[in-house]
This record gives sequence, C-alpha cells and structure tokens, in this order.
Amino acid sequence: MGIVTVLWEKWVEFRRDFYKITVAAMIAPLLYLLVFGMGIQTMSHGQPYLLYLIPGVVALTTMNSSFGAIAQNMNVQRLYERAFDQVMISPTSLWQFVMGQVLAGAIRGLYAGCIILILVIPLHTGLVFNGISFALLFLNGMVFSALGVVVSFLARNHADVPRFSTYFIMPMSFLCNTFFSTDNLPHGIREFLGALPLSQTSFAIRSIAWQEAWSPLVFLWLAVYLAVFLIIAMWFIYRKQNL
Repeated sequence: MGIVTVLWEKWVEFRRDFYKITVAAMIAPLLYLLVFGMGIQTMSHGQPYLLYLIPGVVALTTMNSSFGAIAQNMNVQRLYERAFDQVMISPTSLWQFVMGQVLAGAIRGLYAGCIILILVIPLHTGLVFNGISFALLFLNGMVFSALGVVVSFLARNHADVPRFSTYFIMPMSFLCNTFFSTDNLPHGIREFLGALPLSQTSFAIRSIAWQEAWSPLVFLWLAVYLAVFLIIAMWFIYRKQNL
C-alpha cells in the first residue's frame, strides 16, 4: 500500500500539471525530429535517417522524462520542504517510498515516449514497436528514475541536479547510440558508451523497430544498473544520509 500511496501522490501531481507535463515532453523530441530527421536529409545503415533517429529519440525521451520527474522534485522536497521528516514517521516503509518514486518516474518516462510514437504515426515509417519495446522503455525509465533518486540525495543545493544533468544526462542523450552510431568511434570509447544503459536501450529498440536480431541480455544489463542504483538509494535513506 505504501507504493500505491506514492503513486497516487504522483498521479495527483500529474493530473494537476497535465498540460505542462505533456507539452514539456513534446518540445525537445519534436525539435530533434524536425532538425535532424527532416531538416537533414541523409541515410544511415541503408535507411532514411529519420527511421534511425526515431527509436533513439524515443529512448532518450524516456531517460530524460524519468530522471527529470524524480531528481529535481525529490531534491526540492529534501532540501527545502523537509518532506523526508514526514516520510520517516509515516506508515509507508522506506523501501516502498523509494520504489514508488522509481515506478512513478518510469511511468512518466513511458508516457513521454508514447507521446512521441503517437506524433510520428502520420509519417508512416513502418517501424515496429511491440510489447517488448515498451517493456524495455519502462525498464530504461526505472533505471534513470532510480538514478534520479540517488542524485537527489547527493545534491547539496538546488543547482546540483541541473549540473548533473549537464555533465552526465545531456552527453548520454547525444552519444549513446541515439543520433548516430557509435561503431566508428575509437576503441575504448566505443565500448564504454556501448555499456551505458541508454546505449543498450537505443540499440535494442532500434533493432526491434527494424525487425532485426537483438540480444535479450539487454534486460539483464538494465536490471543490473537498476539494482545498483536502488541499493545506493536504499543505503542513503536507511542510513539517513543527506536527508
């Protein structure tokens, strides 16, 4: 019930700011599609670049929306509203609070990704997005929601979360197999970027969309990232670190 309580809180927040959240989820991905996909007419992997771009943009949208929905909000609650004092004395278990935040962020990310898929329907791309695609996008959202929880605990002031986004989230948005393939990057850099969760998600989503072979090990890879971030988040909240 604790997880449901947190999800209900996020639902009320989503319902209150529905139009703001929806428009914000559309602007950046649409600009990417218009500028790179339709403004730059080129080919990639024997396909029109737009067909390469759409799966990557959907994947990075789930990352950005999931991370943004949790990190900034929890940081404000922790530093300025002192809301964690209420969490500590509430009937909701601490692990349920964390899981509720992670699930809520993943749902927000999946919602943002689905908006992009709806917007590109008129383009008749022929790309395939099935149940496995949505499961991957949801798991990707959970990974970055959990990272958002960790960052919200690490942040020492209001500016730290945007700085983290600038240093880590933004580079991943552009480099992790979203706008271009990492195949031609130097050895070492290519492997490092390929191991990041967004790279794994982008590659798998694109392979499914193109109906090509892909490795189910991506689920395991993402689950490992999720477990690591959850363990760190639980350590912070149970040790009452930076609360």
